[in-house]
Amino acid sequence: MKDLKNEKIWDPVTRVWHWVLALAVTINWGLGEFMDFDTITWHFYLGYLILGLIGFRIIWGLFGPAPIRFINLLSTPKVIWDYVKTIPKRSPSGTPGHNPLGSLWIFAILLLLTAQATSGLFIESEDFWENGPLFDYVSQDTSDMLYNWHYDLSNIILGMVILHVCVILFYLIWKKENLIKPMINGRKWIRDNKNH
Repeated sequence: MKDLKNEKIWDPVTRVWHWVLALAVTINWGLGEFMDFDTITWHFYLGYLILGLIGFRIIWGLFGPAPIRFINLLSTPKVIWDYVKTIPKRSPSGTPGHNPLGSLWIFAILLLLTAQATSGLFIESEDFWENGPLFDYVSQDTSDMLYNWHYDLSNIILGMVILHVCVILFYLIWKKENLIKPMINGRKWIRDNKNH
């Protein structure tokens, strides 16, 4: 790791946000999958929390520290392709923040979670006689459609979370790059571009 240096990348707010969102999404997926009369209210509350966290992330992505700003997550197709070609190498990526594929994942998961949580505001849960707070503002057909989206998106989000965990394990085992530790202590090994 002679061409890498250990630097503070992730600020405390971003790290806390990440773990709270991960926990909220995981618990809420479980509550949705195994819902009963005692848990449906918590499913709604956690959905509101997730919407609030996404709203905060949008603001933080515009005005927060450089590594998590949306403008710094954007990459050209060439940059993405150049990065893809480095994946088989058994060495850390050393990117100062998210790598180009990780950045795409961030945009995708934020979009999916926004669609998922927003659709929940308009749906009716016939099994438990509960409605989202905006159910009365849409037709029954629209609510039914959003209910189906809500269900389908939960499976897509589950797939994205599993992919996320698999990628973290791949980086840890194959590329010798620990992506979990930086989300705990904020420090990441990044490539020292002065040597290139």
